Amino acid sequence: SEADAAALVKQMFSAVNYCHEHNICHRDLKLENWMFLDKSPNSPLKLIDFGFSQRFTSGVPLTRVCGTCFYVAPEVLKGTHDQKCDIWSLGVITFMLLSGMPPFTGRDEQAILRSVRAGK
Repeated sequence: SEADAAALVKQMFSAVNYCHEHNICHRDLKLENWMFLDKSPNSPLKLIDFGFSQRFTSGVPLTRVCGTCFYVAPEVLKGTHDQKCDIWSLGVITFMLLSGMPPFTGRDEQAILRSVRAGK
């Protein structure tokens, strides 16, 4: 339900906020990188897979192009980004939780990335 999605997204924003407060940009937020702690109905979410994460300094851009095509922010694809790219990815996750589909589509990965760059 929408209420369930809202509760999950609130936990996601809290976890990402914690990372950002500690100068860590995750850079690969996607549905697959969130796990429930246990099988209980109210189990908290945990963020996993920090393989693309990087420490950041405010005002200093990150330049490595990385992430997963459905979730990557346009500024990452342009080669200069900051921790706000994680917020874009959370927006994509929220869209997917509510609609059941990604906001950007294409016949292949390159077509999806073109859609992301164009915002269409």
